[in-house]
Amino acid sequence: MMRVIGTAGHVDHGKSTLVQALTGTHPDRLKEEREREMTIDLGFAFFTLPNGQEVGIVDVPGHRDFIENMLQGRGD
Repeated sequence: MMRVIGTAGHVDHGKSTLVQALTGTHPDRLKEEREREMTIDLGFAFFTLPNGQEVGIVDVPGHRDFIENMLQGRGD
């Protein structure tokens, strides 16, 4: 069973940087995100723990203009 972690926090608190440090994958994939240096849409990255457990990370936007996108990433 894959575990899923979601990032949440204020803009510029380093959520995407943390995801990249943990996984080696930067979750910002849109050109505009890279140009503006802020997450706009949901980002995803994955890694495997030493015990073989798979972990997925959902990186959500922290800027208030993108709250709707952030809420799309919440679990039910």
